[in-house]
Amino acid sequence: MKTLFLSWQNPISRAWFPIGRLDFDGDLYRFRYIHGALVAQAQGQFRPIRTFPELHHLYESPRLFPLFENRLLRRSRPEYSDYVQWLNIPEKADDPIALLSRSGGQRVTDTFEVFPCPQRDENGLYHIHFFVHGLRYMPPETQPNLQQLQPGIRLYIMQDSQNPYDPDALLLRTEEAYNVGYCPRYLTSDVLNLLQHDSQKLAATVERVNPHPTPVQFRLLCNLTAEWPKAFQPFTGELYEPLVGDRVSAIA
Repeated sequence: MKTLFLSWQNPISRAWFPIGRLDFDGDLYRFRYIHGALVAQAQGQFRPIRTFPELHHLYESPRLFPLFENRLLRRSRPEYSDYVQWLNIPEKADDPIALLSRSGGQRVTDTFEVFPCPQRDENGLYHIHFFVHGLRYMPPETQPNLQQLQPGIRLYIMQDSQNPYDPDALLLRTEEAYNVGYCPRYLTSDVLNLLQHDSQKLAATVERVNPHPTPVQFRLLCNLTAEWPKAFQPFTGELYEPLVGDRVSAIA
């Protein structure tokens, strides 16, 4: 089972809320809202998505739902091969879920983002890829340093408690103590838990640096590994609880 989560940003407050879950079992795609949608509704005036109008339905389809399909770059586009290289996805592994997991599926025309649910790797470790966020807000003098980063270089995570927008924001720094950006907001809870469990076994490293004119959101690709604590499950807080189980369904 492959799982992605869908988040929504309030266009006024800029606050983000996880609102839905997409699962793919190899045959069917399933989408359902999660408890975060109710929080977004109460705190951010979120309204159900037009193609998923009922909050308490399970939607199923043998094809990827248009909401997600429209976030994929078409293979016929001339820049597609460059796009797959930016994402550093292996040849013939560029399936829709892999592309959405790595890219985030953001569009300038709306306020949605997708992100993957981490799973254990072949060594039983927590493992996830992510693009560094917030690069456009970093001081201009950091940009030359960014281009000097090499794959395998370790990045250090520290909580940016003085961040005026998010005191839980996790800043990424090099050994030379210059900032390169932030961990994605959806990883904050997991990373804080993993750091508390065993900070020595959590490692964030550079995987790929894509040079200008690559879009800034795809500039710095990292991967993060950590020991998977006993009884730990990612994204299992109340916000991520599905609003409906597997029995009630509406075929899309």
